[in-house]
Amino acid sequence: MALGLFVQAQWLVANVAGRNTLSLNGSWAVIVDPFNVGESNWKPIWKDQHATGVHDFYEYAFDNAIGLQVPGDWNSQRNDLLYYEGTVWYKKTFQYQPAHGQLSFLCFGGANYIADVYCNGIKAGSHEGGFTPFQFEVTHLLKAGTNEVIVRVNNWRRVDGIPALNYDWWNYGGITRDVDLVTTPTNYIQDYFIQLKKNDTSHIAGWIQLAGNNGLHKVTIHIPELKVQYTTQTNATGRADIDFTAYPALWSPEHPRLYQVQITTATDTVTEAIGFRTIAVKGTEIVLNGKPIFLRGINIHEQIPQRAGRAYSTTDATMLLGWAKQLGCNFVRLTHYPHNEHMVRMADKMGILLWEEIPLWQGIQFSNPVILAKANRLLDEMIERDKNRSAIILWSLSNETTPSESRDTTLTAMAAHARALDPTRLITSAFNHVAYKNNTITIDDSLSKVLDVVGVNEYIGWYTPWPGPPDAMVWKNPFHKPLIMSEFGGEALYGHHGSKDTASSWSEEYQEQLYKDQVAMFKKIPFLCGTTPWVLADFRSPGRLQPLYQQGWNRKGLLSDKGYRKKAWYVIQKFYGEKENIAH
Repeated sequence: MALGLFVQAQWLVANVAGRNTLSLNGSWAVIVDPFNVGESNWKPIWKDQHATGVHDFYEYAFDNAIGLQVPGDWNSQRNDLLYYEGTVWYKKTFQYQPAHGQLSFLCFGGANYIADVYCNGIKAGSHEGGFTPFQFEVTHLLKAGTNEVIVRVNNWRRVDGIPALNYDWWNYGGITRDVDLVTTPTNYIQDYFIQLKKNDTSHIAGWIQLAGNNGLHKVTIHIPELKVQYTTQTNATGRADIDFTAYPALWSPEHPRLYQVQITTATDTVTEAIGFRTIAVKGTEIVLNGKPIFLRGINIHEQIPQRAGRAYSTTDATMLLGWAKQLGCNFVRLTHYPHNEHMVRMADKMGILLWEEIPLWQGIQFSNPVILAKANRLLDEMIERDKNRSAIILWSLSNETTPSESRDTTLTAMAAHARALDPTRLITSAFNHVAYKNNTITIDDSLSKVLDVVGVNEYIGWYTPWPGPPDAMVWKNPFHKPLIMSEFGGEALYGHHGSKDTASSWSEEYQEQLYKDQVAMFKKIPFLCGTTPWVLADFRSPGRLQPLYQQGWNRKGLLSDKGYRKKAWYVIQKFYGEKENIAH
């Protein structure tokens, strides 16, 4: 792959975790604003005004206001905000001493859905999208001593939003991920992409971008354990393409090897743990480090079921990915949006391959011209954050979108955009439009033409009756590409027992038999390269209205809302054990 195809998107500070940071996590004062009046000129909450004179009068105050923890969603922190969709104003004060020759950036891991950020009474910027990071330079807005940040967060669902009005998960609002104040030198290492060349295990390539006074600057990459000391020079725009020989031990689920990579300039140094591996498609096989691999996967929502709230910490990531490991997984589909960075970095350490996607879900207005621009920006933000994580092998464009000319045009353009940003990984998408004829199922979604790997969501045995005996089902793949069965399953209430033959029993026995039938079908699909059952654990979803068995939860989890294993768990665990033994 020619180096010229490594395209750079705008990003202020890469690798926030590896910088000089001041965490702004913790308790923030909040004002709940259901009518969204705090933006108005007559009641500008972002100014945080205080009545000091005899004639001053303001109908709001952060003093003695309720508090919310950041990171965290507001729905799970207060019962009165459980179903709340609207505006909440957050305020945080902190002490700071700016230094000469130093830049400062406010870095948000994520806030759902629209965030307007004010620093000391001046707007720093806005961001749309609930699951990707955003950053603003605030050097000129900070002062010595006490500073304050006020953030307006609004999680109204929008017809032109991504996702749109209706989706099968809880609309958790708030500043749901870490907030950091990052300081750098004036001339600093802004961003970098350091990975193996595609299909080449002996050459590391990519680029480094410096910010500040652009010009010719020396940049050194040092990987001590590989005895690499590579020096290059930027061009007039501060960019340096890199390409050097190295022979790293390859990262894999069995051996998740990470190297300390140090990037140094005359004024800045950044260190990050990076692994090196190749991923490719060969015919209908997915090939990791030159060898075919079967992806033993699971879908995971960014929710901790026991507290019915957003996952946001290293501890949360360890628990969720630990469950996946116990199931026998070497692969996780992060559904249906980019998860917090702790999940991705923990997968890197634990040796779990990842599918990461943006939330283009059902009901997206593909005919609306703003959607492509919004979707490409979300792709930029997802890829920019996670492009150096070896765990990620698949960028996904969408899930269960309805075929149409406008959808195909949009997703085709997005696939090209993703490949330009990152030519080293595979492109996929999950769809649920296949053709059934008797016991034959044909993959017929035209989007398959632009994908490297096809993802199919099929709920045979739940939303669709079995058209024939499971082990007699025939799958046809006219696109001759690897298939991941990206969703399948059915609902069962943990501890509820009944008929294994009746879907409406909501029983563990029915779910267990459904999974046995699915496994019987999978064993007859020669081009199947992976499976991700839906879903790891029961999760909140307001559209699930069955009053006895669902109660506002999607009950398709292999684990209950308390983390207890249902019978179906053991079916998949056994299947994955067999697959692992074959691989070895």
